[in-house]
Amino acid sequence: MTDQQLNFGFDPAGVPMTRTVKSGVRSPKTPKPVFAADPETLARELERHPDYRVLRRLVPQLHFDGVPQGKIVKLLVLDTETTGLDPSRDKIIELAMLRVNVDSASGLPTGDVEVYDGLEDPGMPISQEIETITGISSAMVKGLRLDEARIAALLHGADLVVAHNAAFDRPFVEARLPQFQTLPWACSFADIDWKQEGQGSAKLEFLVMAQGRFYDAHRAEVDCHALLAVLQAKLPVSRQTGLGRVLAAAQSPGYRLQATAAPFDAKDLLKARGYRWNAEGKVWHTLLADEALLQAECDWLKTAVYGNRAARVQVEKLDARVKFSGRAGELSLRQL
Repeated sequence: MTDQQLNFGFDPAGVPMTRTVKSGVRSPKTPKPVFAADPETLARELERHPDYRVLRRLVPQLHFDGVPQGKIVKLLVLDTETTGLDPSRDKIIELAMLRVNVDSASGLPTGDVEVYDGLEDPGMPISQEIETITGISSAMVKGLRLDEARIAALLHGADLVVAHNAAFDRPFVEARLPQFQTLPWACSFADIDWKQEGQGSAKLEFLVMAQGRFYDAHRAEVDCHALLAVLQAKLPVSRQTGLGRVLAAAQSPGYRLQATAAPFDAKDLLKARGYRWNAEGKVWHTLLADEALLQAECDWLKTAVYGNRAARVQVEKLDARVKFSGRAGELSLRQL
């Protein structure tokens, strides 16, 4: 999708400027807009009106002046563009990463940002649908390969990889570059409760707009810059930065709880609570962020689903090294 910036031209009296064109005479080219004042002055003036909000183009930030007060975490912000949605058959066509140091005490970035953005020929035609979304064509990537040496250099010493939909990006990059399997991952989409933080959507474009910015989405590098801009800001309710929140999420395991042998007539109740149906395992399951939520959910299952009857449910412990990968975590059974 492409965002377009609206240009407003006003004369000193506040009257929109017009051009007179003689009938039958075509202008050789569209003239550039003329402003009586610089655009930022016009934007601030428009913002004073209660019926308008102004969006400014997001400018990538490559250096942060903050002085760290605690331990430095070496973080990789990552995004991919691919030929489709299935990592077992689709391929990466663009991979971008930002390597940034984060002060664990403040949850703020510090120092310089290292950038990598590479295109790769997937060995298959890029569909018109994907080209329309990403702007990447088969001709653009023909014969190109990701710079594996540069990627390995950025991975060296990294403490955490963050993506805005890690369950999508992680399987793709691990299939292409297995060294990503050894790193812990966090997901800024799943690890932050954006609804609880007062946001109407967890989509990256919406979160950027909530900060009064816009950007040309669906290219990997600019998506990374947009995500870093969102995560360095304090969350509206908790007042913790997004970076601080994903760092904390990576330190504690999550859990996948399976409602083993749940009664058939409980399916609507489970679905309404957010459980998903695993057709292969024939079981309803849900993800919980920590041990306290896991225990509360087990208590709910015991009363609402199993009617206080004796039951055992399967619990899968997921630490940051397996979360969002599709690989199994540590399995156990819990008596309700």
